[in-house]
Amino acid sequence: MDDFYSPVAEFYDLVPRAHAEGEAALRKILTDVDPSAGPVVDIGAGTGRTCRIVAEVLPTAKILACEPAPAMRAVLTHDVVADEDLRRRVTIVAEPAESVVLPDSISALIVFGVLGHIGAEERRALWDRVLPRLAPGAPVLVELLPVTRPTTLPTMELAREQIGDLLYEGSLEAEPAGGDLIRMTSTWQISGDAVPTRVVRNISEWHTFGIEDLADETGLTGEQLTAQAGVLRALRN
Repeated sequence: MDDFYSPVAEFYDLVPRAHAEGEAALRKILTDVDPSAGPVVDIGAGTGRTCRIVAEVLPTAKILACEPAPAMRAVLTHDVVADEDLRRRVTIVAEPAESVVLPDSISALIVFGVLGHIGAEERRALWDRVLPRLAPGAPVLVELLPVTRPTTLPTMELAREQIGDLLYEGSLEAEPAGGDLIRMTSTWQISGDAVPTRVVRNISEWHTFGIEDLADETGLTGEQLTAQAGVLRALRN
């Protein structure tokens, strides 16, 4: 998987502050997870936002945090090392979704903002490894773009945040790129009297599909939780 995130890692945590509904949905689903059934696996753990939520909601859970992007993983490691509780419970690995070594039993799988970077064939290979390891009733929590087929996305605001004397403004736009892909351009502008205005642009690609498509791929039941978050559930015995 290409590293689309390190070039804009410094802005990553500004986005969920502006779009908190996904965090609320994650917290709600995690309350029903039995951590004794196995670790929570967080694929694409980023800077640790989801890890911290898991650790808070499930205070006895072990967490396997997979983050291949070096800049993102540096922040994740910093936060885990600084917290005695996280240091005991979170294992950080650099492998991507396609090759990460999974535990024999998984109590919950989190793939926030990741699956769209993985093509259909690679997703099928991932499900082949994941599904036999899901504990009965284990949720698979996903976060996708609210776009199920390739289309042009007009410029949308990602975040607007004042940090010290500087204003951080982020936006995203996208256009079809062939097949099921869209090509996304994120633009961040950092401005203020302290320094000259800085602009950072980043281009990434995303395979478009929805929660119903994932339900078809996995044979699990899918439920849309928010515009971007959804859950797939393993059937209980």
